[in-house]
Amino acid sequence: MTVDDKTIEKLAKLSSLEIDENKKESLKQELGDIINFVENLNEIDVSHIEATFTTVEGGTPLREDVAVQDLEMSNHIIEHAPQSEEGFFVVPKIIE
Repeated sequence: MTVDDKTIEKLAKLSSLEIDENKKESLKQELGDIINFVENLNEIDVSHIEATFTTVEGGTPLREDVAVQDLEMSNHIIEHAPQSEEGFFVVPKIIE
């Protein structure tokens, strides 16, 4: 993939960064090198390699999903809401 001026302008807009005209050419080259490196990594077949690292030992811990009504907590939250009425939040109307 090649990185052109249009791509640089889009990235600048999305990141809210101002890119100096003098640095655009070197930035295009550096981003192109990074993209080529990642594309090369995608070509490596790792389907036969077992995972050697996991963030959770023994799988994802599960818990019972039980609904609990805590009126004290509900009242506390409603009391601190910017605006409430009859136990409900009042929010500004956004659709006419």
